[in-house]
Amino acid sequence: MTAPSGPARTLVRVFTQRFSCTRRGARLARQLALVELHDWGVPEGTPLSADAGLLVAELAANAVMHGRVPGRDFELRMTLLGGVLRVEVSDARSDRRPVVRPADHRAGSGYGLRIVDALATDWGVTDRVIGKTVWAELPRRIRPPAP
Repeated sequence: MTAPSGPARTLVRVFTQRFSCTRRGARLARQLALVELHDWGVPEGTPLSADAGLLVAELAANAVMHGRVPGRDFELRMTLLGGVLRVEVSDARSDRRPVVRPADHRAGSGYGLRIVDALATDWGVTDRVIGKTVWAELPRRIRPPAP
C-alpha cells in the first residue's frame, strides 16, 4: 500500500520583533534580520542577504524618521515562504504614506524608497488598526546545481 499523495509541504520561516523607534533600533533591526536569515540558511554576503539588509535598513529608517510616535515601537516581520522573502515594517503613523520621490541630485535624502523600488519585485503599504505596514518582497535566487 502506498501513502496518499498530496501537496508538497513548504517550509515557512517567520521572524517578528519590535524595536525602539530610534536610530539604534533601526540598526539593531538590520543586524538581527541578517542573523535570522543566516539561521534560515541564507548566509551573510549572499545576494538575498545583502538585498534584505538594504530593505530592512531603508524601511526601518523610514519608520524611525517618518512613522515615529513618542512611546511607540516599530515592528519588523520577515517571512520566507518558498521562493519569496517578504519584509514588513510597521509603525504607528497612518497619516504619512511613503512615496517614491523624483530623483534630485541636490537632495541630501529621500532616496530610500527608490532603493526599495529598485530591489524589490513588489512593495506597498497596508493599513493597520493603528498605523501602517510597508512591505517589500524579494525573490530567493536558487543557484543551479553544479555540473
